[in-house]
Amino acid sequence: MGYVAVKGGTEAIENACRLFAFEHMKGDSAPLKIQQIHEQLFLLVDRVMGEGALYAPDLAALAIKQAAGDTLEAAFLLRAYRTTMPRIGYTIPCTTEKMRIIRRISAAFKDIPGGQILGPTSDYTLRLLDFDLIDESVQESAAFKRALTGTLSQDATLPDTFPKIIDILRQEGLLVETKKTPIPHEEKSSSIVDITREALTFPAHRSASLQSLARGETGGLLLLAYSSMRGYGNVHPTIGELRVGYLPVMIRHPYKGEAHLVGEVKVTEAEVIARYDDAGGKPRFTLGYGLCFGQNEIKAISMAILDRAMQAAEPQSPCEDQEFVLSHIDGIESMGFCNHWKLPHYVDFQSDLDRLRKAQTIHETQKLDTPKTPSE
Repeated sequence: MGYVAVKGGTEAIENACRLFAFEHMKGDSAPLKIQQIHEQLFLLVDRVMGEGALYAPDLAALAIKQAAGDTLEAAFLLRAYRTTMPRIGYTIPCTTEKMRIIRRISAAFKDIPGGQILGPTSDYTLRLLDFDLIDESVQESAAFKRALTGTLSQDATLPDTFPKIIDILRQEGLLVETKKTPIPHEEKSSSIVDITREALTFPAHRSASLQSLARGETGGLLLLAYSSMRGYGNVHPTIGELRVGYLPVMIRHPYKGEAHLVGEVKVTEAEVIARYDDAGGKPRFTLGYGLCFGQNEIKAISMAILDRAMQAAEPQSPCEDQEFVLSHIDGIESMGFCNHWKLPHYVDFQSDLDRLRKAQTIHETQKLDTPKTPSE
């Protein structure tokens, strides 16, 4: 039995698409504007940009609307669009010390140079429903913004840069230098791998590993990192520094070679201090690193934990196995494989049915041919 050509299949598919579109508009509410999604659901937009591997807030908002809020589908739409864009060059590597900070905390030290900057976060609130949001009005929002901005000091300024907290440990010789950290998967080459142009192979270069983690699905990263935190691994981290802010994007002039600022991107960076390492000499702390688009602190922290976990000389758990981690964290690839089971598998299943029926026939035949004992 082969694949069955169903008469009217195209029409049925088109009607299914129309029904899905109808779900967007069957209520009495006004259509969502892209600007509303971009401005009010900013954390969702940031997550989709990270998993879609494209920094484009308005396009991410459009993908969220089109996907009816399905983050995996929205990220899929965004990454598919990304593949159609021309590659005009590469940005110049930069340090996050130049980040325009909006949030900066450390769990390792109470008093840090520049101070703890809590910034925009709901970390310090109770998880209680705010019923005032049900009837939120434009007038109330405007009044809240006026009240908030009215309390700001006109003379207040922020430094252009903030020192890295991790450098405090480095200066005291308490942290393993990155270049000296024993990473069994690290290649000798210092060139940066581009996983959008080169297929991921194992053992993977650390640059490829970090790229895969940066565009991984937030929930998948959290799952594997949580397994390490709970004991199925050896990384129980302390956050040396967590930063959220805007990072300048620099490119070189194609003819003059001069560096030019073309914009900035919002990113989250996490550096976690993990268990100390005494391999080959003086015991020191080790470091895990994570950086992703937008404000997505759970993802950055999980990424940093997995980065450190995969540096294990002899992997003992799934989160320490580089191939296992990097092969399963891409939400788009995982979703695609899961969704493909919804497609017709008539031939496969008919083959399974034929084998099962034949096996049952053989079983019944053998049962009849087997001589019975006196007790039977």
